[in-house]
Amino acid sequence: MLTLQRINDNKEEIIKGLTKRGFSESVTSEILNTIIELNDRRKRNQLQNDELKSKLKNLSNSIGELYKSKKINEANEAKKEVTSIKEQSVALDEKQREIVAEIDKKLLEIPNVPHESVPAGKSEEDNEIVKKWDKPLEDKELAHWDLAKKYDIIDFELGTKITGSGFPLFRDKGSKLKRALINFFLDEAEKAGYEEIRPPLMVNESSARATGQLPDKEGQMYHVEKDNLYLIPTAEVPLTNIFRDSILSKNDFPIKITGYTPSFRREAGSYGSDVKGLNRVHQFDKVEIVQICHPKDSYDILDKMVAHVESLLMKLELPYRILRLCGGDLGFTSALTYDFEVYSAGQKKWLEVSSVSNFETFQSNRMKLRFKDDSGKTELAHTLNGSALALARIVAAILENNQTDEGIKVPKVLSKYLNFDIIK
Repeated sequence: MLTLQRINDNKEEIIKGLTKRGFSESVTSEILNTIIELNDRRKRNQLQNDELKSKLKNLSNSIGELYKSKKINEANEAKKEVTSIKEQSVALDEKQREIVAEIDKKLLEIPNVPHESVPAGKSEEDNEIVKKWDKPLEDKELAHWDLAKKYDIIDFELGTKITGSGFPLFRDKGSKLKRALINFFLDEAEKAGYEEIRPPLMVNESSARATGQLPDKEGQMYHVEKDNLYLIPTAEVPLTNIFRDSILSKNDFPIKITGYTPSFRREAGSYGSDVKGLNRVHQFDKVEIVQICHPKDSYDILDKMVAHVESLLMKLELPYRILRLCGGDLGFTSALTYDFEVYSAGQKKWLEVSSVSNFETFQSNRMKLRFKDDSGKTELAHTLNGSALALARIVAAILENNQTDEGIKVPKVLSKYLNFDIIK
């Protein structure tokens, strides 16, 4: 979330930035003014309480001296005043908690401010294509769900029988292809200097709130109510929360971690061709990369993370394009996001397979992720993450783009992970 200092110091900049997301200037101004007013009340309340507690300390110290001096009446009056001050202080403490809770509630409603390079726009139609496949796109006959049935490598009906729609069952060479992709993505991340971590698949409410899944994406998460735990929608959540409530050294930067996990999303509101086959499933495998760094380095690091994801698609020889998301399509927590899409040759459309984002201090402020600078001053770190890569749609693209009369040719880069080079 945004810091109170940033709101106080840069209100107009925030208002201008949020207009890219479609927020009206008047509504944003009203919300920010309310927060500033609440924070002023918090400061006044704290000052009043500090003065009372100082007076309480002095009075408490004087009571013993009054008794020693045989000034019993004055001592008793002082004790009465101490009781009264304590009651006032308790009331102010409670008022302070209410004000802070109200400030936090308001802050949680405000999305991150888009970076200056983010184009204004309302929807994905306004996203900016920054790079695209430079060869002719080739359309193929069958979509991946037909290929999956033809070669008996993905069973959508069995998945529905066992669990429900959106939970496909991979079998034989389909399962092996997935495993090869996971190993390939992890090996490439290791080569790029990322430490591999296998995190838990469920997180508590504090973790989900820290990375911005709550309250913004509550409807998209699977919630185990009895234990108040959430199935992760991405490895970003547990990986970034490793450093929640931490004070790091700037010498620790950049921190580079990666993890493979299944991911779980309700994907509520999706319908039609967008949910057919592997286009939009409730459980999918994904390798995530996360970096935590010094604020001055985060946009250089974002470029390197984008280059890393691009290298994976190039090695898989999949037609792709890179988009800079507009304000209206930008995620709640992101300051700047690049989406990667691969061409679906059987469906004749583009499928998103990765988002690479810089959150600046938005997540670190929520999770109190800080570091000490050269002067010993504590600052908020910057956090970034990216899908490298999400497997469901990558599998779909591989099947569709590599279909031939003989079978589905497997990308050469995966050959060392498999004992076959074609799915027949």
